[in-house]
Amino acid sequence: MDLINAVMLLAGVLLLLGIVSSKFSARLGMPVLVLFLAVGMLAGSEGLGRIAFENYGFANSVGSAALALILFDGGLRTPVGSVRAAWRPALSLSTLGVLLTSALTGLAAAWVMDAPLLHGMLLGAIVGSTDAAAVFSVLRSSGLTLPERLTATLEVESGSNDPMAIFLTLGIIGIITGTADSAGALLLMFVLQFGVGAVVGVGVGRAAAWAVNRANLDHPGLYPLLAMAFGLLAFGLAAVLGGSGFLAVYVAGIALGNSVIVFRPGIFFFHDAAAWLGQIVLFVMLGLLSFPSRLLAVAGDGLLIALVLIFVARPIAVVVSARPFGFPPRELAFLSWVGLKGAVPITLATFPLMAGVPGSEVLFNAVFFVVLISAITQGWSLPIVARWLKLGRPADPTPPLSVEINALRHVDGEIVDYTVAPSARVAGRLLRELALPEGAHVTLVARGEAVIMPRGATVLQPGDHVFVAMRTRLKPLLDRLFDPDAEAPTLTPGLTLGFRAESTVGQLHRFFGIPDPTNPTQQVGSLLKANANDQVARLGPFAVTPGDEPDYVTLTYAPKT
Repeated sequence: MDLINAVMLLAGVLLLLGIVSSKFSARLGMPVLVLFLAVGMLAGSEGLGRIAFENYGFANSVGSAALALILFDGGLRTPVGSVRAAWRPALSLSTLGVLLTSALTGLAAAWVMDAPLLHGMLLGAIVGSTDAAAVFSVLRSSGLTLPERLTATLEVESGSNDPMAIFLTLGIIGIITGTADSAGALLLMFVLQFGVGAVVGVGVGRAAAWAVNRANLDHPGLYPLLAMAFGLLAFGLAAVLGGSGFLAVYVAGIALGNSVIVFRPGIFFFHDAAAWLGQIVLFVMLGLLSFPSRLLAVAGDGLLIALVLIFVARPIAVVVSARPFGFPPRELAFLSWVGLKGAVPITLATFPLMAGVPGSEVLFNAVFFVVLISAITQGWSLPIVARWLKLGRPADPTPPLSVEINALRHVDGEIVDYTVAPSARVAGRLLRELALPEGAHVTLVARGEAVIMPRGATVLQPGDHVFVAMRTRLKPLLDRLFDPDAEAPTLTPGLTLGFRAESTVGQLHRFFGIPDPTNPTQQVGSLLKANANDQVARLGPFAVTPGDEPDYVTLTYAPKT
């Protein structure tokens, strides 16, 4: 009992230190994962805490579980549109890119460390992939909004390149220890890692969406746990079948997160907290596993290997594997720089230790040092490099409050928080000028620390957070108001939209792109008065009829054939 109490006390202290360190991350300009590692190193056997920890098998198991939580949350927050836009370059980077990075880094490691070629290649394989935990953490805390395709490529690459790194690591370990059966067996391992991981992820993710919507649970707190259970199921099932559990849990998150599910905000909020817990546990534990004196012993070799990895291997791999997909030079340069290393390489570095590979302790320390250099230099400088390359813009400020619907049943509605961009169609406009469609209503405006109750005379200013309650089907239409780059909504025959009769033709064109006005000041309600006999009027491709509510009209998309 005393041991359990001591462990719980220690876990609480380390968790608190990890959370407190995150508060100083932005102020110090240091990635939060580096501070988590520093907390673990300070608490370790050679730090102030004097906690002796050198159980690599336990670290590998806990690290895998923590990475599963991080990847599942990352998948939940990856829009399927981003996957469609980025899957080709991301797949190229996660296969060919990892192979080239591993090979070039491995050659350099063998030369720098004066080690056998296979041992150098093993180190290259371990550090060849970008780390999802590091990429998700740094990108989302960088204070920048990068081009959508670039961000999607980085996130999808980092979430899907672990199978290649695992395949290379296990394959080379098998060759070194003599346990690799044949080239055919290695090829089968490669196919299983990607194939089984992807198939299991899609299947379990869809099953999770079906179960969440039909579980009809009495306690709302069980919905996030149900989603987590399916995430762990995806990881475990894929691993048991010989596939990549990391890929499976990420794909399952994408499949679930892009489905229409009940209690969606609650599920996302819970898994955001779970991912943070996973990051803190993972990096603090890996910090405990390190020995600063051993890191100093490999500092010279580790620095040279890190320089080759960052400035030679990753850029060459990016140019070869991503340039064919039309990225401009500035984006290729940024892709080259964001080859962040983190928990995955350190976790993979425990594999040779558990397999008894000669010299694996030196290899582990070298990997740890390379990860530190990567996380500190690349993670810290990411916003600076993005601004230097003139990529992205400052991220929208976090609203001082949140409004959401936590529905336990499907409802035709949601509340969306929009940030008014300076070039948005609504910027500088009175609310009464917006011509909002029927079924959409501005419920709240947050400006700085002030909460404004919306009225018709309220002027929307850049930077305002505008909370809009709407019918779900209206979201593409409302997105156009606040997103300067949004295209006109897709219109299908039979689509009906209700507007106030006093809305003008010019307002409908200005805000929603429908239709091309010939008399922009004319009110749409007056069109019916001019056709009082049949109560139907035409407005471009729309048929105008009386609305269900007084003072409203209905526009039905009915293009003439």
